[in-house]
Amino acid sequence: MQFLFMKLRLSLFLLFSFFCLAVANAQTSPRSADEIMKDAFQRAAKEKKNVFLMFHASWCAWCHKLDTTIYDPACKTFFTDNYVIEHLTVYETKGKENLENPGALLLLTKYKGNDYGTPYWMIFDKDGNLLADSRMRAGVDFDGPPGDNVGCPAMEEEVAYFIGILKKTSTLHADQLEAIRTRFRKNEH
Repeated sequence: MQFLFMKLRLSLFLLFSFFCLAVANAQTSPRSADEIMKDAFQRAAKEKKNVFLMFHASWCAWCHKLDTTIYDPACKTFFTDNYVIEHLTVYETKGKENLENPGALLLLTKYKGNDYGTPYWMIFDKDGNLLADSRMRAGVDFDGPPGDNVGCPAMEEEVAYFIGILKKTSTLHADQLEAIRTRFRKNEH
């Protein structure tokens, strides 16, 4: 009888361990780019916003700086009131590839952003149409040929481009755009 009881305890322990490992594994697997974007577009439609998508990596200091700047109290609500903000992880270092969102690099490549480094951002409307990206363009409507990636804008020209894109893709007012400009200019130092 004691042997049967020990065998039952061992079976329950193994079953519990398997369950814990399965839950832990499910929690550490990143969501796919398709799932994230589908949810983002649904939220954007419901909330009448555009989608601000940032491609980043855990090792990327400028990616962290872009996040810190967007979520700075000086301008956080300006972004969150106008955009559904999402992140997709790409280009992780050896051993951290499990942090990457499945399909993220394919999406980045689809929009020709794969040769521009991180951070790389794109702005979509609620229907999934690309409105802008972080490759600087000239022209009144920012419709010139794509140039360098501004990533996390810091220099005057980069910030000016970024502000122009925000003006084109949001309902931000002049004073809000100026607050964003001021905060992003601090990134140069």
